[in-house]
Amino acid sequence: MTQKPRAADPGSTGSAPGGSATAGRDAGEEPRVVIRDKRKIGKTTEQTVTDTSAADAAADAPAEGLVEEAEVVVDEMEGEADVPVAGPPVVDAPARPSEEAAPANAPLGAELESLRAELDERTRDVQRVSAEYANYRKRVDRDRGLVQEQATGTVLTALLPILDDLDRAREHGDLVGPFGSVAEQLTTALTKFGLTAFGEQGDPFDPTRHEAVAHQTSADVTEPTCVQVMRRGYQLGERLLRPALVAVAEPE
Repeated sequence: MTQKPRAADPGSTGSAPGGSATAGRDAGEEPRVVIRDKRKIGKTTEQTVTDTSAADAAADAPAEGLVEEAEVVVDEMEGEADVPVAGPPVVDAPARPSEEAAPANAPLGAELESLRAELDERTRDVQRVSAEYANYRKRVDRDRGLVQEQATGTVLTALLPILDDLDRAREHGDLVGPFGSVAEQLTTALTKFGLTAFGEQGDPFDPTRHEAVAHQTSADVTEPTCVQVMRRGYQLGERLLRPALVAVAEPE
């Protein structure tokens, strides 16, 4: 749509047509803005586009200058920032955990406490099992020793009558020659298994180890004493295999 130009109103300007605008401004009146559209109908769109591009280029020219000036100012500010500032170094304060992180860490803390409790329980279980196993080993070792001692005692008890015969033969002087050598070897071998003989004439009477088969009084003793040994006794370690048969004399 073509806009027709409007003529200036001579009454509003305060001067006749053709007069200068300076006279109107001197009179204190504001100049009136007049817009004239000199475009002609019938010109090609190509000319209009060309005029528009030229106008845009003219409008962009001052902006580019402003951008260059802004870049110069930014460079100057960056140069000033590189200058070291005198004074103590600035240490950044440690970042405080946000309130939102606390609820997120709550499940982790609960899971950690649960794992610690489970670890303590498993540790106690291991300690209890270790103690039970140690007691079991001690009990087995003790039982094994008792079984071994009982088996050895059973065998040695069966050999005691043979040792009694050797003692009687020794009293009569019959342990001579090869028979005496065999008797000594047998006694030595049984001693290695822990067999010990006891019961000698003149020993104090011990009712836990001696079996009295005769009783008499004598002025030669001051306490109950074994005055005659009829059969020696034997023991295996601390275990009594057989008491000794003795005759006991008490003081008068």
